[in-house]
Amino acid sequence: MAIRVLIADDHALLRQGIKGVLSLEDNIEVVGETEDGQEALAKTLVLQPDVLLLDLNMPGLGGLEVAHQLQAAGCNTKIIAMTIHDNDNYVIEMLKNGAAGYLLKGVEPDMLLKAINTVYEGGVFLLPELQERIFGNMQTEDDLNEKAKELWREGRNDRLTAREMDVLACIAKGFSNQDIAQALFVSEKTVKNHLTNIFRKLNVNDRTQALIYVLKHNILNLG
Repeated sequence: MAIRVLIADDHALLRQGIKGVLSLEDNIEVVGETEDGQEALAKTLVLQPDVLLLDLNMPGLGGLEVAHQLQAAGCNTKIIAMTIHDNDNYVIEMLKNGAAGYLLKGVEPDMLLKAINTVYEGGVFLLPELQERIFGNMQTEDDLNEKAKELWREGRNDRLTAREMDVLACIAKGFSNQDIAQALFVSEKTVKNHLTNIFRKLNVNDRTQALIYVLKHNILNLG
């Protein structure tokens, strides 16, 4: 089965160049392209490509916001940032918002293909110089994947207040709203307000989905 790729970049020449490289690969299919961030978000949600090659600077929405909204929507598309920004902060913020790869424009075709295949298979891909600068000398791919996962968890946790994390921990323990109120010395109305905010931030609808989210993403380090 071919890896389905969507290209989002506001430079037509670059998009055509990438399409030309990918068209030579039997295991890759370009399912769409766009030059606008808002359209990149919409097309990704509709087409559900396996991999999104995402520029950071585009009209409509920037790549970071696109990644953030796709993560909030629970989209399973793997994101590879392709940008001119050789900046550690950009790399870290993209990883926090769910990106699985970060490439600089002008990268060799072989590196692009390796990145696509790596993230498709569930790994993380950074250019060696970026990886070493940010994480040091990783001994294995698993080391890099775990470091990236830690950043992702940090990014999710940054959006929850300390008290909301306390409420999440209580949910994980099976506490009722009354139990949570007693444990945290607050009213049940306050607990309900916290739950509303947690559900909104995690993009879930109820306590069960919140618990599944906690277990799936290990944001409380429960194992």
